[in-house]
Amino acid sequence: MIENKNSDTASILAVCTSPKTGMRKKNVGQAKFIEQFGIEGDAHGNCATHRQVSLLAMESIKKMQDMGLDVGPGDFAENLTTKGVDLLALPIGSKIGIGANVVLEISQHGKECHTPCAIYHQAGTCVMPTEGIFGKVLSGGTVKVGDRISRID
Repeated sequence: MIENKNSDTASILAVCTSPKTGMRKKNVGQAKFIEQFGIEGDAHGNCATHRQVSLLAMESIKKMQDMGLDVGPGDFAENLTTKGVDLLALPIGSKIGIGANVVLEISQHGKECHTPCAIYHQAGTCVMPTEGIFGKVLSGGTVKVGDRISRID
């Protein structure tokens, strides 16, 4: 298991999808992860990309809430909102297990925003480009809210 400094076990707070790119995602509670594709029913599912699944920590979202923004899981277009794990401390190429069967390989830290999002226009900053990470699905299965996250290396 991955544990944070407060001894809380790392886990999934939200599983979010959207039918189109460029929009906030909705917490659907659980979703099917497909090997070398991404998440069934999510606009970013694509076997040709290394950014099949995006992850953002609730601790990062809290920074934006502390700036007065009314934001929560999915509002940064992340697929998985986590708690209790320093996502940026996971090296590219490392593997994490989620729930019983899903394995993701970390493939990218952060991203370049070509067009500033609505959150950037409201706050003058956004956490997803600097604190979000991406992964490829190596082993599929169902991920649901409350699933534990473990490091596999």
